[in-house]
Amino acid sequence: MVAVRSLVSGLLLLGSTLASPVPSPSTNGIKLPFPPITPKGLLCQIPIVKDFLCPRQSSSGTSVKTPLGTAQGTADTSNANRFVVKYASANRWQASVMTTNWTLPNGATDPSALPLSCPQPGVDDSAFSEDCLSMMIYVPSSVRLGSNVPTMLWIHGGSFIVGAATGPGLDGSSLASATNSIVAVVQYRLGALGWMAPNGDTNLALGDIIIALGFLKTVLPSFGGDPSQITIAGQSSGATMVRAMLAIPSASSLFNHAIIQSDPMDYGFQSPGTQQTLQNYFNGLLNCSPSDTACLDAISLDDLINAQMNLYSTAYSLDPSATLSEPMRPVHDGQLITSTLDSSSPFPRQSKSILVSTVLNEAGLTIYGNYDQPLPESQWEPAVNATFGAARTAKIYNASVYAASQFAVGTNGSANASTTVDARAQLQELGTDYIWKCSSWTFARNWAANGGTVYAGLYVVGSSYPGNSAVPYCTQAGVVCHQDDIQIVFGMAPSPSTAQSALISEMQARYGAFFRTGNPNPSGSSLQSWQASGTSNVNAVLLGGSGLAPVGACDPSYWGEAVQYDYQVYGI
Repeated sequence: MVAVRSLVSGLLLLGSTLASPVPSPSTNGIKLPFPPITPKGLLCQIPIVKDFLCPRQSSSGTSVKTPLGTAQGTADTSNANRFVVKYASANRWQASVMTTNWTLPNGATDPSALPLSCPQPGVDDSAFSEDCLSMMIYVPSSVRLGSNVPTMLWIHGGSFIVGAATGPGLDGSSLASATNSIVAVVQYRLGALGWMAPNGDTNLALGDIIIALGFLKTVLPSFGGDPSQITIAGQSSGATMVRAMLAIPSASSLFNHAIIQSDPMDYGFQSPGTQQTLQNYFNGLLNCSPSDTACLDAISLDDLINAQMNLYSTAYSLDPSATLSEPMRPVHDGQLITSTLDSSSPFPRQSKSILVSTVLNEAGLTIYGNYDQPLPESQWEPAVNATFGAARTAKIYNASVYAASQFAVGTNGSANASTTVDARAQLQELGTDYIWKCSSWTFARNWAANGGTVYAGLYVVGSSYPGNSAVPYCTQAGVVCHQDDIQIVFGMAPSPSTAQSALISEMQARYGAFFRTGNPNPSGSSLQSWQASGTSNVNAVLLGGSGLAPVGACDPSYWGEAVQYDYQVYGI
């Protein structure tokens, strides 16, 4: 019997200078960049002066003078212009360094060319490059120098081993135009290149995001953006990256709001001990001394990815807290990431406004993808026990919310027919609750209890993400699987239904308000009031529905207390 944890594991797979940037002191090998301040840059903030002194966009909006050189873009759809840029360089397993000139990625000369992804399994070698620290910036065509519009930096998901800024549904033109905001979608180093430096340096991929934010702060004024109004956002492992950024005090000034969509918070950050165990195993696969740079640099990308995937498939047996899904992830190193930011240790005081959401059937893709036929109820308890152990299983098995009676269906679709239970429904509910929804609600309560403002939501309408249709369950009416929120937020749902169109308009209005104020309630809107979470009542609104999401097993006395999350069990 495949355990719930292993079933969920597959689901998570599916961015000439006026002055040089002045980096802050190094933090664990990662330098925190801040935009250069020049006399000309200061004068550009004075309205009466900037029209005469400062660079401005051309009439077409696709040629923009920045402190790093002229940015050449291309007209995208939905009344927005797209600029593709290389924001940083990085030698293998070294901290990334912000570029000092505006440069198209991968040696391109055509501004419409898309960047290659970072090295990852499952794609042709020609589709990726180790020189992959690129981002795509979408600017509404109406925005000009001095507009001072806010910016969202989106961090893509993919279990930290796959994904790109060019992924399905991530065209930011519609969202930028609808919110009158700049939208940037960033790439960062994946897999072993981002998380498993042989010398033991951790969190290099997080360093890439820090550099990307410094880059944005440098160039945003040239595009009409306000560098003091940056929201970071992401989905799945991208959301974990956002949460990790919230745990880095030294990076706090680089953004002011955060959006977390479908973060598998149950896993927690990686512990230093587990990281060292995985590092030792990975280093043993390389046949190079950790200090032999020449040897390490000579390893082909194919061989490196093979070693990475060997670690990926072995990590859980080395240390269960590594998980089957995200063994390479942010590390609570105590230097860059200074808090676990969960219930396993004291939660630090907060001041930022954040938005946390999940979808109705997060675990549906994996559960029903692994079991294409109904699962007898007799398999329910063994599957739970294999994942949670006897003590937690007893509490889960006896919980009314997961009882078989809650999932009984008529064998012939008739109210009078004999009933049966498909245990897949129970496993889907359980996986969704403990990996995503309830752990996110626990996080929201902690955030609120420590001074921060947080808004929680649950998507009950979605747009089937490319690939999800391979599992018929995910195409059923009323089902919203993991990733099905992405095309809603970005406004990229193909041939949207009335309900999808309404939710796209709602979420883009709410995100536009949140980018500016940290509050997802647009001024003067007739939308349902979205109340902030409290220390007990999360007030999670139904996105695509009305009213609040039922609490169910996400009561604070159940998940996180009666039944502990993995990060508590493993003491991460």
